[in-house]
Amino acid sequence: MGRGLIVHQALTDLWYGFGVALEPHNLMWSFFGVLVGNLIGVLPGMGALSAISMLLPITYTMHPVPAFLMLAGIFYGSMYGGAIGAILLNLPSHPPHAVTCLDGYPMTRAGRGGAALGVTMIASFFAASFGITVMIFASPLLVNAALKFGPTEICSIMLLGLLAGGTMARGSPLKGIAMTVIGLLIGTVGTDVNSGVIRFSFGFPELTDRVELVALALGMFGAADFLRSVNRMKFIGNETKVRLRDMRPSRAELKQSFFPMVRGTLIGTLFGAMPGTGPTITTFIAYAFERKISKTPERFGHGAIEGVASPEAASHSKTQVDFIPTMSLGIPGDPVMALLLGALMVQGIAPGPQLITEHADLFWGLIASFWVGNVLLLILNVPLIGVWVKVLRVPYRMMFPCALFFIAVGVYSTNNSLFEVNEVLVFGIAGAIFMALEFPVAPVLLGYVLGPLVEENFRRALLLSRGNMGVFLERPISLTFVSLCALLIALQVFFAVRAAWAKRHARRTLAYPGTPARVTLPGD
Repeated sequence: MGRGLIVHQALTDLWYGFGVALEPHNLMWSFFGVLVGNLIGVLPGMGALSAISMLLPITYTMHPVPAFLMLAGIFYGSMYGGAIGAILLNLPSHPPHAVTCLDGYPMTRAGRGGAALGVTMIASFFAASFGITVMIFASPLLVNAALKFGPTEICSIMLLGLLAGGTMARGSPLKGIAMTVIGLLIGTVGTDVNSGVIRFSFGFPELTDRVELVALALGMFGAADFLRSVNRMKFIGNETKVRLRDMRPSRAELKQSFFPMVRGTLIGTLFGAMPGTGPTITTFIAYAFERKISKTPERFGHGAIEGVASPEAASHSKTQVDFIPTMSLGIPGDPVMALLLGALMVQGIAPGPQLITEHADLFWGLIASFWVGNVLLLILNVPLIGVWVKVLRVPYRMMFPCALFFIAVGVYSTNNSLFEVNEVLVFGIAGAIFMALEFPVAPVLLGYVLGPLVEENFRRALLLSRGNMGVFLERPISLTFVSLCALLIALQVFFAVRAAWAKRHARRTLAYPGTPARVTLPGD
């Protein structure tokens, strides 16, 4: 009976969400978001992060519901567009689609690029639909837990998000933590809400409020990418032509791709619920798993349809499920989700379990818009494939200056301040230096967004407990998340020690080839 009530309530809320999503102005902004996201996904180097950052100033004057529907549409729309360049031109516009190149482009060279695109669209829609369904039935459980989350629990879970985002970034965990700390420091710039003291403004009146989110995001990701790519701009293109009838996969290709699509969807759903894991990791794991269980692994890398269906399904299911920890717990799974969290906070909406009950129109309207947006993407992609292929032939020397121009205009329009345009330049130079030194820049954004929330809830928890730090271990939910933080740190230390030992052992073996793997000493 209880399960029946949960299902009935979820379907009722979803029906209400469709009513919100299909309102004409909301539908218009959702369509605009998926269209822009699709275009941005096709363009190399112009990721969803840059697009959302550029359009973020527009949302300041909008109602939260259409604003967030548009930003979310850009996010999952860009995932559709990214596969087009990977399959047709061997051009992975974004890291998650690098895996798609391995078998997508060989299919194009064999004259089956249209079929690869068709399977990609089917896999994407199937995986997104599964991810949305998981969101629908997981949400009522989070509503029940909402009342149990106070400042102590919120602080603990935000701390877990910071650690997960920092230590699970690509490269060294220490570098990831260091960049998270830099983000925390940037987040403390401005006036302290409790004491009214101005912190780290360095005498600039413009910094007495805070560092602008748009300036930080566009500097670290948009401008920094341009500065790194300015000497590597090459025209990439070919005479690939895809007609509508070419996009219909054969019955054999559909049969080959069905189970890989299902497995990729399940892998993406699993990783979507885990904070700190980006879509790139998910697609690589889905591809590696598919190759491992295949009876003919030698086909992979030479045009295997499974190598396209599985990672694309994993990417899209993760994209949808990523919204669960982001919206309900305030833990973003990747930099784009961190930026969407910032957009929520700009609108005065605090992420967390209470969001589902306090802003039901936003939450359920967003879930319904996922289905509406994915249907729109299917309709858009079929006739516009030829247009996207032509867009891919635009030379970088024209594309990037235009992008920089829009970055500057977008930042200036936020507060009509040239100082913030200069902030973009400073953060762009810093981001390019960090990238050159192989420091991950994504944790900076994570630290900036979550840092103030951690500080605010930490102070509130200590105020309510009269300065007793033990309160974080006395409350069961908080203790669980603190224990997960400790476990995460212990695992990272273990992996670091094991890697150092393996490296030293390999060096010793190279130096003394005749030495046995292990020398037994007397007394062992």
